[in-house]
Amino acid sequence: MKSVVILGTGGTIAGTGHDPQKSWQYRAAQLSVSQLVDAVPELAGVPLETVQVAQIDSKDMSWSVWRSLGQALQAHLAREDVAGVVITHGTDTLEETAYLLHRLLDGRKPVVLTAAMRPATAPDADGPANLRDAVRVVQEAARRGLGGVVAVLHRRIWAGGQVRKAHSCALDAFDAGGHPPLARLDEQGLWHEAITPWPASGKAGWLPLATEPPRVEIIHSHADADGWMVQAALAHARQHGPLKGLVLAGTGHGTLHQGLEAALTQAVAQGVAVWRSSRVARGGVNSREGDVFVACGELTPAQARVALMLYLLGV
Repeated sequence: MKSVVILGTGGTIAGTGHDPQKSWQYRAAQLSVSQLVDAVPELAGVPLETVQVAQIDSKDMSWSVWRSLGQALQAHLAREDVAGVVITHGTDTLEETAYLLHRLLDGRKPVVLTAAMRPATAPDADGPANLRDAVRVVQEAARRGLGGVVAVLHRRIWAGGQVRKAHSCALDAFDAGGHPPLARLDEQGLWHEAITPWPASGKAGWLPLATEPPRVEIIHSHADADGWMVQAALAHARQHGPLKGLVLAGTGHGTLHQGLEAALTQAVAQGVAVWRSSRVARGGVNSREGDVFVACGELTPAQARVALMLYLLGV
């Protein structure tokens, strides 16, 4: 059997707390990825390798961590003795990492992100089952000749380019913006039905991560939005370096307060790319005749930011 490599980045799945009855009181990223594996008896005897790429709360995710993760993926996926890779991650920014990897990977082998909504010390800790399921999905995907990026959480397989956190605290916290999961797993972490189509990767390669990222910020439209945040961003850029892009988290179908429009038009005149997403959970923003700013489709604002950064890097 080929090995499954598990890359650890921290997160709640590796978190611990002092009071098991107060699972919300914990510190993320306290256990190593090898400790996470040791806590899953079903993985005993499975050919596994563990690598600690980072040890962070995923709210603090950064381009530098993505660069390290990309380097590790590039090295291990190139090995003939590796079936695929599992990444343990925090839930807060999982949708950004999953989307980024979906765009970059060549899709020859499966890469599965998994996470947890409860720390390892909680009586209802979901991390061990999610990790077991992620490893089994890698093995089964490799057996079927499937590659690409997916997330495995709460016995569901989600496409890496669609997955997003949809609930702040429920164990079943993720969805795909209205799309169904690719498959559902049984209680042993196995799936039986065919998955058609398995998500095709973007195949952009790892070069974008080797460069410095362009600065792209997210601006929300809301009641009384008057463009002040856009003006502040432009003023900051004049002092501290160029602002390359803005993603609008708009209302409804990416609509924006009239107070924002003049400021965003000014930003475009100064060479800033402006893309339009929605703060609404499902439906996204489709291109329509007469659009002033680029529509981001079904991407969340956070995913749209990643997409715009890649666009500005020529991807």
